[in-house]
Amino acid sequence: MFAIGAATRIFVATGATDLRKGSNGLFALVRAQWERDALGGDLYLFCNRRRDALKIFFWSEGAMWVCAARLERGTYRWPAAGVSAVTMTATELHLLLSGIDLAGSRQRARWKIKEE
Repeated sequence: MFAIGAATRIFVATGATDLRKGSNGLFALVRAQWERDALGGDLYLFCNRRRDALKIFFWSEGAMWVCAARLERGTYRWPAAGVSAVTMTATELHLLLSGIDLAGSRQRARWKIKEE
């Protein structure tokens, strides 16, 4: 199984991606677009031209995963092509998959205990 931990980095492919690509096509795209090791445990998000479907690609515990999500109505808010590398947190990913527009929301500062 897989888990998204605090150390997991989540990269967003800007612009549209042809989601007909399977695991090998997305693997090649990660290596070409980001020049990163696709087997490093990071998550990579891709969205279609209509912005109503996305795929998540990642490698975990010896298995290559490709997960798909599609909105019944509406679109995902997605960065335009040409924008530099976009990353997000696990919380932002959860909100995005829930259909929440992240552009209109903001995270409030939380109180933390200072370690000495």
